[in-house]
Amino acid sequence: MLPKQSLIRILFLFVVLVSPLVSLTSQKAFSQASDVPTDAETITAGEKLFSENCKVCHTVETRLIGPALKGVYDRRELPWIYSFVKNSSKLIASGDEQAVAIFNEYNEIPMTAFDFFSDEEILSIMSYIKDQADNAPAPEVAAVPAAGETTEPEGLPSSYLNAIIAGAVVLLVALIIVLSMIVTRLSKYIRLRDDISEEDKEYVKQRNPMEMIRNKAFIGIVAAVFTAVLAKEGLDALYNIGVQQGYAPKQPIAYSHKVHAGDYQIDCNYCHTGVTKSKNANIPSPNICLNCHSSITEGSTTGTKEIDKIFAAVENNEPIEWVRVHNLPDLAYFNHAQHVAVGKLECQTCHGPIEEMEVVRQYSNLTMGWCIDCHRDTELNTKGNGYYDRLVELHEQESNKPFTVEDNGGLECAKCHY
Repeated sequence: MLPKQSLIRILFLFVVLVSPLVSLTSQKAFSQASDVPTDAETITAGEKLFSENCKVCHTVETRLIGPALKGVYDRRELPWIYSFVKNSSKLIASGDEQAVAIFNEYNEIPMTAFDFFSDEEILSIMSYIKDQADNAPAPEVAAVPAAGETTEPEGLPSSYLNAIIAGAVVLLVALIIVLSMIVTRLSKYIRLRDDISEEDKEYVKQRNPMEMIRNKAFIGIVAAVFTAVLAKEGLDALYNIGVQQGYAPKQPIAYSHKVHAGDYQIDCNYCHTGVTKSKNANIPSPNICLNCHSSITEGSTTGTKEIDKIFAAVENNEPIEWVRVHNLPDLAYFNHAQHVAVGKLECQTCHGPIEEMEVVRQYSNLTMGWCIDCHRDTELNTKGNGYYDRLVELHEQESNKPFTVEDNGGLECAKCHY
């Protein structure tokens, strides 16, 4: 048995030799995380790059087409991440064990090459991922009523309210009829009595509901009101010709914007590729669908059935006959690129909460008045564009209101009709 002093020396030597190794191991993970910038500007830049290029296949917290990216800067060396993002196929072909393992795990589908990214841009994406992971929102917990406490609904559904109003109108009409019958009976009874003066009988006669209905002034008022209501309804009907607000046709494939744009937060521009460079947003072709669904082929029974329709369309070389939802008259010109790329409008401005729609519907009425109101209210951002400097200067001399689309000629007829 070793002396006590020898044991102490051995333990001391073990601590001296092993401690630096443990420190280096933990320090490696820490230094990786510390290399990821945390300033707001870099995170914002990373968020933009992530939204435009990554979130179709990746999320931070959960696996999608590719792996969840939370903590990726601790699982892999940053130089390795740069190489994999720029050209994963090249790294796989080199025999890199980590790259090959990922390739095999995810159905041998290589990641799209982003060779146009710089190391700094990829690092900014890491910054956004780290920020999202470190500041993930706490899950919402439904409020539970205390013992003996009951929860009251916030309000009646509109259908119930309409039924109540209709019922009240019916009761009111019935009450008027009953009261008219009572007055008529009483008036007849009074006129037949001998102890009532002729003057009183004449007064009662004038107050008879039937006599009032025969009155020419009363008939004129009723006719005028009826004509006004009829004219208003007619004008409303004429104004609504061609307005399809709420139109939600059945599509050949039950595509859910709620699942794709809402749950998985796929950017609208990824599928509607023409929205930033063309007059039309264009309907995505099946090959765009297959970018994801070549690896995501299963789901619920209904989901799998709908995905099979995409494969059938590609295999049979047949177009998917989508039904157009938003239609403008041929006499009106609208350019998506002008509004999205130049005006920086979000899709929801015109199309409403598209990320919440199972079936797409026309959210806005898309009338001329609706467009004009937008042009009157929307302020132009002219900062950094010297073309507008003199125009803005002249506008500020004449008015203290913001410089809007209207002030830039946005209400000229030829802007939309030519």
